[in-house]
Amino acid sequence: MLTTLNTSYTDTRATDLAWALGREPLPALATRDLEIGGAKLQLRLLGASHQVLLEEDRGMCSETVACIAGSSTPLPLGVAKRVGDWEYEFAARVEVLSPGQFAGRAQELLALVSDHPHGLAGVFPGSPHAFTALLAQWYEGQVYWRTWHAYPQDGQLVATRTRVGVRVPVGTSG
Repeated sequence: MLTTLNTSYTDTRATDLAWALGREPLPALATRDLEIGGAKLQLRLLGASHQVLLEEDRGMCSETVACIAGSSTPLPLGVAKRVGDWEYEFAARVEVLSPGQFAGRAQELLALVSDHPHGLAGVFPGSPHAFTALLAQWYEGQVYWRTWHAYPQDGQLVATRTRVGVRVPVGTSG
C-alpha cells in the first residue's frame, strides 16, 4: 500500500533517529492493520519515522524508530532482548548513496513495498524520494519486518530489520 503523507517533509537527518521498545502508540500519519501468522500487527508511519505494534496471545510488543525528543537511546546497530515470552532482535544500517543510486533504490523499494500484501509506504509531497516504508512477513512461527527511512538531501537510507519470535524454554525439545 502506497500513500502520500499529509505533511511537509521536515529537514531531519538519519542521525536524529532514536530507537525505543515498549512505547505507547504515537500519533500516526498512516497505518496498516494486518493479521499475520495468528498475530495482529499494526504498521504505523509517523512521518520520517515508524512504529510497529505486535499483539498476540502472549502480550504486546512495540518498536519505535523516530526522532524522539529527549531520547537518550540513539539508533543502535543491533539489539537482542527478551520481551516477555518473546525473543526480539533489531538491526539497523545507514546506506550512503549517490543521487542516481538513491533515486534508483527509492523507486525499487517503493515498488516492492507498495505491491506487497503486507507493506506500507508513505511518500512526502514534493519529494518523490523522501519516504518511509515498512514490510512485514511471517516465517516459521516468527514475525519479521523491515523498514526504510529515506533522507535524499543527504543521500542516506536507513534500513532496519526486526525479528520477533517465541522464546523456547531451555530443555524443551520439539
